[in-house]
Amino acid sequence: MATTKWTLDPTHSELQFKVKHLMITTVTGSLKSFSSELTSEGDDFSSSSISFKGDIDSIDTGNKDRDNHLKSADFFDAEKFPAIEFTSTSVEKDGDDYIVKGDLTVKGNTKPVKLTAEFGGIATDPWGNTKAGFTLSGKINRAEFGLTWNAALETGGVMVSEDVRILGELQFVKQA
Repeated sequence: MATTKWTLDPTHSELQFKVKHLMITTVTGSLKSFSSELTSEGDDFSSSSISFKGDIDSIDTGNKDRDNHLKSADFFDAEKFPAIEFTSTSVEKDGDDYIVKGDLTVKGNTKPVKLTAEFGGIATDPWGNTKAGFTLSGKINRAEFGLTWNAALETGGVMVSEDVRILGELQFVKQA
């Protein structure tokens, strides 16, 4: 079977992260600029390979001061480490979903992660482009990637959770 290359359609894709703040509410942010490529055997995504690169300067939480703090050396250190990168090591079918394992690099630290990709299907747009859609989810511990800034609260606990949920809506375009 022929190898098929798919590239991310950025106008129909989004990538978010969610983190508990003061341990009582969740703050949502997103990467506004990122790219991804997927290689499959035809339209079969099991055993495919995926690469991703996200621009740290594109972080948007809806609060400029918080965004600047996240880009600072306290967190991502965007000046020294301008991108987050992911390269898959395996993709396996699990019912209707795919389990995507790979190496995530954040702030110069590379660790294995496991994500779930729910397959939304394949469709042809009005211009004849074949598209595939996925809903991505997973959770990482930010401290494992060197994102350790925090503040203790007088009432106990910490200001920012170490657990970060990752959520994505990703649409890929089949390349001719």
